[in-house]
Amino acid sequence: MNCLERVLTTLGHKEPDRVPLFLLLTMHGARELGMSIREYFAAPANVVEGQMRMQARYGHDCLYTLTYAAVEVEAWGGEIVFRDDGPPNAGQPIIRRPEDIEKLEPPRVRDSSSLGRVLAITAGLKARAGDRIPIVGVALSPFSLPVIQMGFDKYIQLIYDRPELFARLMRMNEEFCVEWANAQLEAGATAIGYFDPVSSPTITPRELSRRTGLDIARRTISRIKGPVAMSMGSGRCLPVVDDVARMGAPIIAASALEDLAGTKTACQGRMTVLGNLNGIGMRRWTPAQAEAEVKKAIAGAGQGGGFILCDNHGEIPWQVPEGVLHAISDAVNEWGRYPLDWVGPS
Repeated sequence: MNCLERVLTTLGHKEPDRVPLFLLLTMHGARELGMSIREYFAAPANVVEGQMRMQARYGHDCLYTLTYAAVEVEAWGGEIVFRDDGPPNAGQPIIRRPEDIEKLEPPRVRDSSSLGRVLAITAGLKARAGDRIPIVGVALSPFSLPVIQMGFDKYIQLIYDRPELFARLMRMNEEFCVEWANAQLEAGATAIGYFDPVSSPTITPRELSRRTGLDIARRTISRIKGPVAMSMGSGRCLPVVDDVARMGAPIIAASALEDLAGTKTACQGRMTVLGNLNGIGMRRWTPAQAEAEVKKAIAGAGQGGGFILCDNHGEIPWQVPEGVLHAISDAVNEWGRYPLDWVGPS
């Protein structure tokens, strides 16, 4: 099977030749090409080459178009702060006080140079990979984007104290998110990772999330013209599995905080589970620990398909060494071959 066939089989809740592996590497291509992170992200051709080399080296089953999460707020006029050993981050918030929302207007995706680079990366990967390897794009949810637009504390106050401005911001963010996700699909993305950590019950009480973030996700995802993987960015998903399943999202990402077998059971036959290797812990793993964590995850969720092994957050840290990534890949090839006779009955 090629990578796409392997993923489609597991999405159909059947067993492919082996458990699919997504190594969501954003920055490691810079090291491969001998560039700084800033230089690497400056030209789409760099990222295309880096992604193709990483996929060839580790044999994982996707290509990833994410450069840095703050690329979206950059399109709204925000500044980006680069560093040498981690992802670029947002600078000063573009919304300094709630009243700024009244004058805020969403950017047009096609007019944004920062988003244009990501679309060029997507098209470049599609040209190189064709239909052999899934290409995963990323869109921040309308409900989670304000953490970067205005800061966490001010955003939480906005939700409770200024409902009219919160509603206006959500309308703008929804339109932007839909346009951005669909532009990536048109450029060649196979699916969109919809990142919505603020909707997770780890951050927002479930009942409030149902009235806000999850309801917004339902509306937004219904307008995205391709498959969507719901990720709560390290936050717990298990309490809202039923809500997400009703949205029609075929994939949900599990947190490292959750029992993977229990999440797989809750999703059985409805959604494929993505997860849940601890990306932060991964920085200090030995190869033997990496193998043990892979075996544990496969034993918990691998049988019967419907499982993609991945990190728990959606971006593997810069500090994770090459030896650990090789150990993860080798362990999947050793222990992830179907049938999983070594696991025993489910």
